[in-house]
Amino acid sequence: MSAPDRRLTLVRDGVADRRLEGLVAADRFADVTPMQVSSPIASLRKAPEPNAEQEDQLVFGELFDVLFEVGDFAFGQARRDRYVGYVLLEALSAPVLTPDHRIAAPRTYAFAEPDIKSAIVGLYSLNALVTVEAREGRFAKGARSGWFVEHHLAPVGRFETDYVAVAERFLHAPYQWGGRESLGLDCSALVQQALYACGRACPRDTDMQRDFFPEIAEADRRRGDLVFWKGHVAILLDADTILHANAHHMATAIEPLAEAIARIAATPTGGVLGYRRV
Repeated sequence: MSAPDRRLTLVRDGVADRRLEGLVAADRFADVTPMQVSSPIASLRKAPEPNAEQEDQLVFGELFDVLFEVGDFAFGQARRDRYVGYVLLEALSAPVLTPDHRIAAPRTYAFAEPDIKSAIVGLYSLNALVTVEAREGRFAKGARSGWFVEHHLAPVGRFETDYVAVAERFLHAPYQWGGRESLGLDCSALVQQALYACGRACPRDTDMQRDFFPEIAEADRRRGDLVFWKGHVAILLDADTILHANAHHMATAIEPLAEAIARIAATPTGGVLGYRRV
């Protein structure tokens, strides 16, 4: 029997989610406390330290089940993609609100007042979840946030239809390890965020995505398919061109597939592991 995936199993330091009793070894089991991200973006870190590796990010409004607190951090699990890690307590709020809208633009500001000349509350990224509590003119007031220009919001349940077109909106966004925000993201987050905008489920990391989507033959590849290397994924814009967030360009970039294959093959990452259909 294989060991539970550390990234997706809510257990740490001898404490486990009560729902895992009988499934994992732990000194004690505890109930989780549902909380909600109330900052525009929150880093999910590998350890409860400000400088620990960022393994993921949570966007505003996402749910985070807290198992325990340690110092300034909460250890828990993201509801959306089940990733576990440590999040600053100051980025979380309770009780949980029911969102009725999501951010539909790559990024948008929230303002202190229903006026674009008022103070900026924060910059919010695609797929952030908003609970609208008031409207005035072209603005909608988000609980625990500020006033958004409403045409940058979409009702929950109204999704995009072309995930590749969504991903293309991130062109030139800086590369950020563990990032999921519009100002910086990594290769698997580009795929995940674009699919979320289309109402599609998607795991967080490249190996998870490779296992999640069905394999196709290289000769059958087309727009929207995914090409995988060890630790890397790219989106096919057509059979011979890819879009990917990558550390070579340190940005989301478009390039010929053949060039990427040749360059990556010369690194420890090695050759292509296969193609998958979304």
